[in-house]
Amino acid sequence: MKALRFHSAKDLRIDEIETPPDPGPGEVRVENRFAGICGTDLHEYAYGPIFVPREPHSFTGASSPQVLGHEFGGVVTAVGRGVENAREGDRVSIQPLVMPRTGDYYAARGLFHLSSELALVGLSWNHGGMSEAALVNDYNVFVIDDGMTDRQAALVEPTAVAVYACDRGGVAAGNSVLVTGAGPIGILALLAARASGASQLFVSDVNDKRLDLASEAVPGVVTINPAASDVGDTLREATEGHVGCDVAIECAGSEHALKACLDSVRKQGVVVQTGLHPGENPLNWFDVTFKDVDIRGSWAYPTHYWPRVARLITSGQVPAEMIVTRTVSLSNAIEQGFDALLDPTGDQLKILIDLSQ
Repeated sequence: MKALRFHSAKDLRIDEIETPPDPGPGEVRVENRFAGICGTDLHEYAYGPIFVPREPHSFTGASSPQVLGHEFGGVVTAVGRGVENAREGDRVSIQPLVMPRTGDYYAARGLFHLSSELALVGLSWNHGGMSEAALVNDYNVFVIDDGMTDRQAALVEPTAVAVYACDRGGVAAGNSVLVTGAGPIGILALLAARASGASQLFVSDVNDKRLDLASEAVPGVVTINPAASDVGDTLREATEGHVGCDVAIECAGSEHALKACLDSVRKQGVVVQTGLHPGENPLNWFDVTFKDVDIRGSWAYPTHYWPRVARLITSGQVPAEMIVTRTVSLSNAIEQGFDALLDPTGDQLKILIDLSQ
């Protein structure tokens, strides 16, 4: 079968690889339908390996070349012995986190996403979504109903990241929320904040095209280009008491964006760091203390979020498909997908790969 594999930085290939074998105990084989290209995939392509292990992964044994794709869904074609949560013919969305289920401090507490042995399907597992089929664990498979489309099934994963970021920030009805970074996660965070009841939404980005896309996806959001306007001043001018926003969610992985969040949030507000930073970030810790703020990390999502996030999507409360700007075939995914998203002047946001083409 065909698969898009990471070999090294700037070296992605459409390879012919073996079809996954019949599933063993606790395993499920899936015929993939749609896979999303994530910012993490782009970073691997541009600068990797980052999450793709250089040596065999300590838990899964996976190593490069790696089939990419951790945002995907499909149809179950076979199940192994002991699998009770899915059967052949079920349409599914894949929760890609792989980790020890027992004998781990965090697993014992249901915090599987915090395991030190964590791996991801499509980054540190022998299979991924950017291929015609994948073999996964039964706990990676969530059956979806007729209310969810195959395209939406591939969007549960990034939406879960955004929903968890809002939960980490404690976003509540009537809140004012700033999101820095109008990429897919940033726009999904805006949609999730709105679904949580936020009444004032702001988004900042240096790319005006992405700000326009944010306005289309989230009507009424106030867009700010920090190259033209000071983010903190804009927030203070627009919020009650001119004190700044209740919650600021950083989704850009940018030093300047995080500083803008700290400047923009009110005293005793919350800053949530969602974007992955490439290195250390000097922050004004006097302001952290003086403003009495909380700074919280937001890593991935608890695995039990899947049904909740699927309901948010199918109900229309978080219309995740609004972020999709293009669909490509697997054979065209490198040039029309990865390269298009890495173009700093491009107008693409989220690109899905249609594995049936």
